[in-house]
Amino acid sequence: MAIEVGNVFEGRVTGVKPFGAFVALPEGRVGMVHISEVSNEFVQDIAAVLHDGDTVKVQVINVAPDGKIALSIKRLLP
Repeated sequence: MAIEVGNVFEGRVTGVKPFGAFVALPEGRVGMVHISEVSNEFVQDIAAVLHDGDTVKVQVINVAPDGKIALSIKRLLP
């Protein structure tokens, strides 16, 4: 499946930074979930919510011309 806006993937968290988490996607690609896209609730410390190795369901919200992939977890939450 191509990585396009709106598509949903299951990925593995490969790194957590203060501003967001990096998630491994199919085809060896990596996307980032910004801290504001993790939860419907305010997230003060992303490291308290996501950890390296976690499996997460993400939706692609943007693919920039330079290839950067923006992801969201909260858009898949009720």
